Amino acid sequence: MSNPRVLCLGEILFDLLADQLGRELSTVESWTPYPGGAPANVACALVKLGVSTGFVGCVGEDEPGNALVKLLNDIGVDTTGLQRHQAPTRQVYVVRSLTGDRTFAGFGNYDTSEFADTRLNAKKLPPSLFEAADILVLGTLELAYPESAASVHHALDLAEKYDMKIVLDVNWRPVFWHNPEEAPGIIRQIFKKVDFVKLAKEEAEWLFDTSDAGAIKYRLDSVEGVLVTDGENGCAYCLDENEGKLPSFSVPVVDTTGAGDSFLAGFIHQLLAHSTQSLKDKETVRDIIRYASAVGALTTLKPGAIASQPTPSEVEAFLAGQ
Repeated sequence: MSNPRVLCLGEILFDLLADQLGRELSTVESWTPYPGGAPANVACALVKLGVSTGFVGCVGEDEPGNALVKLLNDIGVDTTGLQRHQAPTRQVYVVRSLTGDRTFAGFGNYDTSEFADTRLNAKKLPPSLFEAADILVLGTLELAYPESAASVHHALDLAEKYDMKIVLDVNWRPVFWHNPEEAPGIIRQIFKKVDFVKLAKEEAEWLFDTSDAGAIKYRLDSVEGVLVTDGENGCAYCLDENEGKLPSFSVPVVDTTGAGDSFLAGFIHQLLAHSTQSLKDKETVRDIIRYASAVGALTTLKPGAIASQPTPSEVEAFLAGQ
């Protein structure tokens, strides 16, 4: 693949999902590994939607790392920006309630800062990747560690230099932070450098004391758009001056893992398909959010974040039937 249009920077890992529902970490008997990490999920979803995409991150020189690299290559994600390190590839234990709701339960015998993704090296980021791309997608988890945080800031500088649009998905996970109380201030500094912000409703209320997308955009001032997702309750949005809410599609949900990441991929797919000027048109903006919502909804029909991501023809057929 030559010159990916989108770069997704951050973590790729294995979620170890508890096979037994309703149990605490110490009483779970077995786990099933699923590849994940929000930026990696977005990268894979974009490629499946036909958008050339590269992943920038770091995995261990171990079997889980090898498996994740193979997965990206098999899907068609550009791995030019992928680094390897002797630290282990991150695996996170996820317990599930009787209704299937997920809770991140830690990292086994490892401290959160002992994994390869924390060692993403700013000096090894290839400037040529950024020069050729149009959009940079970031999460906030790598801001929790000094070395990977330096890489995030360097990537932001490269994106600014090469006039890329920057999309930030807050993706708040306190278990990744040594001092979670420091996170809001660190995350807020990033808002000044990005063009679009996606937050879950609870993240919006945590950082802004409101889930009103228009109010958040007004307070951030410099951003072009804000998306606030709320699962089965749909999405609130404010793009340019167009503000609204769109209910979610009613589908037979099997697994919500990665639905928000697929929603974001659908949104980015549509950003690339429309000019920035078109965000001034109310109906175009609604169509963009509707497409993104469809991609998210279709991802919930099967288990696993990446395996269930839809193709463009599946999205179009779904929308045609609504």
